This record gives sequence, C-alpha cells and structure tokens, in this order.
Amino acid sequence: MWVTFLKYAKKSLVCLWLAAAFLSTEAHAAEWKPDASPWPHHAEARVTGMKVIDKRMRDLMVSSPAMGMSIPVRIILPVHWRERPEATFPVVYLFHGGDDDYTSWTRETDVEALAKEYDVLVVMPDAGRNGYYSDWFAGAPRWETFHTHELVPLMEKKFRASHSRAVMGLSMGGFGALNYAAHNRGMFRYVASMSSYVDLNDLAVRLELAFGTGKEGIDIKDVWGDPVKNVEVWQAHNPAAMPCAFRGMHVYLSAGSSQSGPLDGGRPADVWLASVLGEAPLSGQIERFAWSLRSAGVDVTTHLYTPGTHSWPYWQAELHSIWPSVMKSIGA
Repeated sequence: MWVTFLKYAKKSLVCLWLAAAFLSTEAHAAEWKPDASPWPHHAEARVTGMKVIDKRMRDLMVSSPAMGMSIPVRIILPVHWRERPEATFPVVYLFHGGDDDYTSWTRETDVEALAKEYDVLVVMPDAGRNGYYSDWFAGAPRWETFHTHELVPLMEKKFRASHSRAVMGLSMGGFGALNYAAHNRGMFRYVASMSSYVDLNDLAVRLELAFGTGKEGIDIKDVWGDPVKNVEVWQAHNPAAMPCAFRGMHVYLSAGSSQSGPLDGGRPADVWLASVLGEAPLSGQIERFAWSLRSAGVDVTTHLYTPGTHSWPYWQAELHSIWPSVMKSIGA
C-alpha cells in the first residue's frame, strides 16, 4: 500500500513541478486542468441521411444541435456487425487534417482493408477545413462538442460502439485528438498524433497559425481569443500545458524531418512548402512534450523519422506501423 501511495505522490509532485515550471515563463499560463467529472449531457445528434458506399462503408449526415447544421461522417462497420446483432464493438476515431475532409483517410490510405482483420468500428467525422477541433471563442462553430458529446453517444446508440475507444489524427487532426483526449479523461485508451504541433506557445506554431488562418481569411482570435488577453483559453487548447491530463492512456507522437525521400518521388511544390512550415519544427516540440509526459507518468511512444514530409505516404506507413498496437489497446 505504501509503495502505491509513494508512487502516486511522486507523480503528483511531478505534475505540480511541471505546472510551476510552466508558470516560470511570463508568456505561459498555469497548467490547465480539465474537469475530471463525467461528460456533461448534451442534446442528441440524429442521423438524417445515409449513403451506402460498399459492403461495410457508409456516409452519414448527422444533424448536430451544437453545430446547428448537418455534418458528414464516414464510418466503416465491423466485419461481424450484422452477424452479431447484440454485440458492441471497439471504435477508432480518425481525424483529418486542415484543408481536407471526412473522406481523406479512405481516399489516401487502406484503412478499410486494415480494419477488415478486426471487429472494429471506424468513425471519420468531418471537422471543417480549418475548424481546429475546437469550440470557438466566437461562439461558433462548436466542433469539440459535436465530436465528443454528440457523435460518441450517437455511435453507441445507433452503431453499437463500445466504451473501448482510440483516437488518431494527422496534422490539425492530431492536434484535435490530443485535445479531446486531455479534455475528456477516460474517453480514449489510445491517442495518436501524426505530424501535429503540440505546443501553442512555440514561435514556429504561432507563425504557422498566422500564415494558415490568414490564407483562409480566418481571424485566429475567433478560434481561441486574443493570445494575451485570453491566455487561459489558449492554454486550455495547448497539449503541452496539460501533460498530467494524459495519464491512463497510451500517447503516440510522430513526425518527419521534412526531408524528402523515396516515398515523395515527384511530389508537388506545395508539399515541400507544407513540410518546411508544418513538419520541420515538430521534432523539438514533440521531444519536449514527450519528456513532460514521461515525467508525469504517462505511457508515451515517439517516432521521429528521416526522411519524411508532411504528406500521405508517410501517414499511411505510420497507420500500418501502429495499427496492431491500437487494436490491442482497445481489445479488437
């Protein structure tokens, strides 16, 4: 008993130390602590349309009270979904990156074939081309509420998803996966973030956000408020500010060096630019974040690879690499 107590006390002191270290820099705020209470009740989302893509794949239109509109969601049914009408199934949520949509994972990878080997439900919701997987400071959109408090129970009610969940994302979607896992303790057993920024206080991230939102005509203050006046909101969406929130789950972080390699043959110039802006600065952030996670007692794996650009061939390879571990973690 005393050994268990001392281990817990040591990890708690580490979390306090990390929060104090975060406070020591004037530009940082204290570690944000998400509410550990059960997830609040929200109005129910409804499936208002369904399109059959193939034997197991469906495109749904989901009416979301939080969003005030219908959102497309692609799902891949478990192999034995029909043969086992009373069973529930583990579920993997896959989040797309910026300037993309809910079709990206099946368009660019063979995730449907991978999922065929397991009885697992795969859910790929839309998140807006630049939605940042957040309930916006401006009041709308409310992507996080839709994804975590409306879509999750809908999948359980209509498609027999179990409480055994994993969440994975790339680029903007990886950022969303980390935030959702931190904000909703116990919701996910495994969280994977590929080629995503993990520290909103990093200068390279601030520059990338300014470039990306400016290009799309978005004011980043609408997303999280003013970075100075509303620093607590920024820190509430900053994975690096809340390492202790990831206890109890496995965290996987990966990124490439931005150098092109055999998988890139003939890739267009915009991929190179995306890699310089979006991939090159990630390794240092991820290493620091992984260190803080380990110090807090979180089970974390990193994969920083060379070569590797901000592009699908590398994310396909990552998907194949971690899929067996993801399936094992959720009991698929």
